[in-house]
Formats: sequence, C-alpha cells, structure tokens
Amino acid sequence: MSGTTLADWLRAQDDSVLVALLRARPDLATPVPADTAVLAARIGTRASVSRACEDLDTFTLTVLEALLVLDADLNPVPQPDLARLLGKDVKARPLKQALAALRARALLWGPDEALSTPPASRDAVAAFPAGLGRSVPALADVDLSPLGEDELRVLKTLADGPPIGQTRDAALVVALEQAKTPIQKLLARGLLIRRDGQTVELPREVGLLVRGDRPLGRIQVTEPSMRTTSLDVAVVDETGAGEALELLRHVESLISAWSADPPSVLRTGGLGVREMRRIAKDLEVDEQRAALLVEVVVAAGLVGDSEGAEPEWVPTALADTWLTATPEVRWSTLAQAWLDLPRLPGLVGQRDERERLLNPLSAELNRPNAPRDRRWVLEALAGLEPGTTVTNAGELAAVLAWRAPRRGGRLRDELVRWTMAEGTALAVLSRGAITTAGRVLLSEGPALAAKQLSDSLPAPVDHFLVQADLTVVAPGRLEPELADDLALVADVESAGGATVYRVGEGSVRRAFDAGRTASDLHELFRKGSRTPIPQSLTYLIDDAARKHGRLRGGAAGSFLRCDDPVLLTEVMAHPAADALELRKIAPTVLVSPLPLADVLDGLRGAGFSPAAEGPDGRVLDLRVGGRRIPGKSRATRRPVHVPTPSEDQLSELVRLVRAGDRARSTQRGERISVPANHGNGPSATLGLLQRAAKDGRSVLVDLVDSHGTAATRVIKPQIVGGGVLEGYDLSYGEVRRFPLHRITSAALVED
Repeated sequence: MSGTTLADWLRAQDDSVLVALLRARPDLATPVPADTAVLAARIGTRASVSRACEDLDTFTLTVLEALLVLDADLNPVPQPDLARLLGKDVKARPLKQALAALRARALLWGPDEALSTPPASRDAVAAFPAGLGRSVPALADVDLSPLGEDELRVLKTLADGPPIGQTRDAALVVALEQAKTPIQKLLARGLLIRRDGQTVELPREVGLLVRGDRPLGRIQVTEPSMRTTSLDVAVVDETGAGEALELLRHVESLISAWSADPPSVLRTGGLGVREMRRIAKDLEVDEQRAALLVEVVVAAGLVGDSEGAEPEWVPTALADTWLTATPEVRWSTLAQAWLDLPRLPGLVGQRDERERLLNPLSAELNRPNAPRDRRWVLEALAGLEPGTTVTNAGELAAVLAWRAPRRGGRLRDELVRWTMAEGTALAVLSRGAITTAGRVLLSEGPALAAKQLSDSLPAPVDHFLVQADLTVVAPGRLEPELADDLALVADVESAGGATVYRVGEGSVRRAFDAGRTASDLHELFRKGSRTPIPQSLTYLIDDAARKHGRLRGGAAGSFLRCDDPVLLTEVMAHPAADALELRKIAPTVLVSPLPLADVLDGLRGAGFSPAAEGPDGRVLDLRVGGRRIPGKSRATRRPVHVPTPSEDQLSELVRLVRAGDRARSTQRGERISVPANHGNGPSATLGLLQRAAKDGRSVLVDLVDSHGTAATRVIKPQIVGGGVLEGYDLSYGEVRRFPLHRITSAALVED
C-alpha cells in the first residue's frame, strides 16, 4: 500500500496544525526550516524523534510500538490492523486520542487507511518494539503443536521479551534428527533465528502466536490511581510559611557558623564528611537536610569557594545583602536557587559505581536534567486542585512513570521522593500539597512568589514572655529590630511556632560587649515583655554590669586599665597573665603586645569580665563579623530543553516555511543563478537583488558560508552594493550582511 509522504502531508495541513507541531517539538524551529521538505527531513531525525517521545504517555507509546510491529515505518498500515493487534481491551476512543497525539507531533501521518511513522522511530523508540523480534513472514501460520514442553518453555520465555537470548547452542547447526537441546531443536525447525555463535532471536510471528489473544500483553490504557486528600488551602499555606521561617533560621545559622569557621574544600571538591556532620549537629537537623541547605546556599551565591592556596567554603558579600532582606525575599531567593539547581542533593550519602561516598558540593552530584525533572514533579502536584495532598510518593511516582515513561531515568522514583522531601524543606510544598507561593514560583517567578508568601506569613509580634527560669518565649515571628535585640542578649534554646530563648551571664555579657548598657537591657525587657520581669533577671543584669568594664583595654598592641589597683594585681597573679604577655606600666595600667581581642578573650576565659574601649572611652563592639569573599553573580544556566517560541514567532515561522515552498515551486518568481566562469551571472543576480530592494520584495537566496556549508535564507534586501547584500533575514528575524560572491542563486518570493 502506497501512502503520502511526510512532506506532502505537512503541505496539506492548515497553518494551525504546523504551529501546534512546532509548539510540541520546538527543536524543529531552530534554525528556521527553509521549506516543508527541510522540516520533514528534520522531523525524521533520530534525535528529534527521541525528544518528541519523551512526553508521550505509556499507552500512546504502546500504540507507536504497535505501529512499528506492523512495520508502519516501511509501509502504510490501516487502522483496523492496528486495532486488532492492540486487542479487544483497547476501545476506539482512547485509540483515537493516542493517534491524534502522535499526529500532533508528526510521529504519525496519513489517513486512517494508511498510517505511517518516521523510519527513525524504530531506533528512537525501542530496539525491539513491544518486546518482539524481527519479522519472518513465512512463519505467520506456523504450527506449534509438534513442539515439546521444553521447546514451548523456551519460546514463552523469549516471547515475554526481550526476544534474544545468549546460548552456546547457537554455535552448532544440526539437523532436527541430531538436535538434543531445545534451542537446537527450535533452530532446526526454523522457529529461532541464529544471529551469531552465541545469540538467538525469536521471530516476530512466532512471538505473536505464543502470546495468543493478547499479542501485546495487558495494555494499561489509563493512568494508575493515586490516593489524595483535601485540606484547606489556608492551612497548607500557613504550614508552609512556618517551614519557610525555619528554613531561614537554619540558613542564617549556617552563614554565621561558616563566617567564623569556614570548612575546607576537599581536594576533589565538595564538603567533607566531618564538616557535614558538624553543621548538621550545630543546626540540630539530620544530615540529609543539612546537605540540602549546603547545596542551596552555594547555588544561591551566599557561600562560595575562596579558591585560595587552602580553599574554604566562605560566605560571600551577597550573604550580607540577603541577611538584610525581608523574610519573603530571602525565601524566594533560596526557593528559586533550588528550583534551578542542576544537581541532585538526594544522592549525598550514597556511593557511586566505584563505592566512593558522594559528598555535598561534589561534581558527582551534577545532573543537567535535574531542574527539568524537578519541575516535572512539581507541575504534576500543581495540576491538582489547590489544597490537594498526595499521601504516598510512590503512587505519584507510578502516575508520572505512566505519563512519561521515557523521562527520569533509573532514578525516577527516587527523584519523586527527593523532590517532595526537598520541596517541603524549601516550603514549596506543605503536607504533601503545593503551597500557593510554590505554585506562583513555578508559573510567575520569585518576585510574585515572595509577595504571595508575605500574605501567608504570620504578622510579626512586638512582644515576648519572660519566665521565672530566665527563659523568654517569643509567641511568633518577632519584629526584626526586636528579634535582633533579643538575639543579642539571649540564646535560642528551641525554635518552632514559638521560639524559646534563654538569658545567661554569657549572653548578657555579649550584649554589654556590643555596647549595650544595663539600663538598655532593663528597658528592652520592660517594654517587650507581657509578663512581669522576674527579680532574678534584674539581679543577673545588674551583677553582670557591675563586673563588666571594670577592666578597660586598648591597643598598644593592647592595654588594660583599671581604677582598682587590687584588681590589676589579681590579674597579674593569674597564670593567664604570662600567656597574654601582660606587663604593668603603672599601678592602674597593663599592656600586651597581643591584639586586644586576644587579650580580652584570654581574660574572659580566666573568669574576668573586661570590656574594650575606644579613644573616647566608650565601649567598643569587637565581635568578629565573619569572613567574606566577593560575591559572584549567578551564572545564567542554559536551559536543558529547547525553549518554545511564542505564538507570534511560531506563526511567523510557518509563514516563512510556506514562503520557502512557494519560492521552490514551479510558480515561483524569477530565479537567477551565478554560473561558474561566466561574467553575466553575478551581474544578473545583482540586478535581481537591487530590483527586490527597490520593490520591497523578499528573495530566497542560496549561499555558501565561510566554512563552505550551503545554506538557504529568505531575505528582504535593503541595501545592495559594494559587494554586500544587507537586508532583513526573515529566517532569523534580524538585519544581516552577506557577501555577494557567496550567493550562488536568488529567486523572488511570491507573496
């Protein structure tokens, strides 16, 4: 049966069909096809067919494989034959929908009486479509009744797929009377094909006979079910907002810890196991969450490799900007960095094929397709009704495996589980459902997502509750200034919906070191607390204030002064005085060659309470602000998929393809070629181009580029002269210049 060619079928379609095709397969649009013949050739390439199959569901792929079983890539196949092969379980409606999906991607063309597929689809889809071997038409009506049970068992094993098997019996060719093993008997009967000395193949016709009334097995026409529950959207968003605040707290702690003590970069790159465990312990999280946090802060540019002689992971200057931003902006930065992360943090802790441990930030975690696959999982959740939660990640993985079985690779199921766990940690998901902010992040970007999260965050509170045991309870998110003041005078003991702080002598002294006075702290607790201030807290502050600052230090290297000579005598009598190289230069003054910060730290370790002072006698804050390296702008990651042009661009592409068809048809305008070794050729081409520029008409030019590659362009000439054609290249949408001597022919394009 002869059928129409793909190029002829494309020419017969409406422009809307071609626009839909280019939308479904955007790789076909780059570069712009010169005409329909070029488009058809590009459609049939193996790489393009393989990409087009990535988004096909399991049933549609089964239909495509069934077409290949019928050799639709060689000769057109009628739809009734296809329906018989699929079996009685496949109804007409889903089959019609599958054929429409294949036609929309040009993986199938022609009328129902003559269905054809691209020849490259056999290599791109499966080496053995439907698990069946090559066709041997002479075996279509073979009788299997004379076979013994051992021979039938071999045939059934190969019929279940794959249709090839490895056996030493394939090396020996014997007559049926001499055959001893089942393989030898089947080879002698011609029911197996000998591929080489160790491989046999089951012919397609024999496999279909063995399979019986279900030639393609049990076909799953619809996607598997998935259990879901419904929650109030407000509950999902509020829970996600709480998780976002917890995320920010952990990242702030990580930046603070690495500012003071940056971990080393391994020789092979990445972060060592010991440092990983330490940060997990400091943040009080498991190592998997700690690994995710580390990956995200580096991806967001908040931490970077110092790239020195002894490289370390050091916070960047961007971290300071991030720390001063609002909570919703800080969250959106982290969430977008995770969404675009071309790596799989879930692999941390596993081992590679050489049994080497995979560390955070190591190159082995790189996966260029990770952002695409991550969005694939999130968009499946975003496709559910708002507030719909997925209770089982395995069921979601099964659904996605049915929707796109060729995506995700061997880690597909783990990818779904990792994405759900990581999305929850990043507050993109909450309780198995996508948050409203996460939904906006996917569709609109980080700026609008930040605004959406701000609506879900609890309003900051302006008070706290001081307890008799010197703990302070913040019943929600504190106002930024109040939170900073409280964090200076108290240590976080536990975090969550309510944060518990503890006030101690060390934390109060920290506030004094930062320049706060006793009256400042009394005022902070008096104004901020909704409960009475316990007397023990007042005594603690006053007692620490009496001790603090009695010793005054300055740079000499450094000096210590005190109005009480007895106290200085006590300092000099302490063993720490020798280590600090202290020397008395006056009854009330000691000096040291060491930096002031070291002297003060040494004295505090010895039980004293010194304070630093400036030239004006005021208390100085000598707390180390943390190391920083210059921030690096995040590199624009090239998309792992070909971007889809806009509707206007697609319509223009189709118009150009149609113009190319018209230009190459017999009804096209005047064509002028440049013959070799003839003087009138170039002048005739020049004249045609000049007329086109004058009349505002487009031309189809064939040219050879600087690399000797032939190309075709649709050009609207603007200036022709000086050995150059300058015009608007309709194929690329920009003004370009072409040397006239590289143009081999030109033809007017009829409008």
